Amino acid sequence: MEIRELLPIGSVVLLKDGQKRVMIYGVKQTDTSTDKEYDYISVLYPEGNMGDESQFLFNHSDIEEIYFRGCEDEEREEFIENLARYYEGLE
Repeated sequence: MEIRELLPIGSVVLLKDGQKRVMIYGVKQTDTSTDKEYDYISVLYPEGNMGDESQFLFNHSDIEEIYFRGCEDEEREEFIENLARYYEGLE
């Protein structure tokens, strides 16, 4: 997935085969138990964080529907550009 296509934090999505929406609160997160990197980390919407068991890692390709896009401003644009440069340097 292209870094510049990542959804902003605060976005609310439904995952494929999901029954409940989730809200993204982080991007490019690593599962510490497997060292696998995911595009997003989220919590149930509208409940929010209820502990480690209510946090979900997933990739952009797992999204069925986008209900709401989070805040997109100059600060986020700068962050995404810096993140893209970082990942381009790893290739």
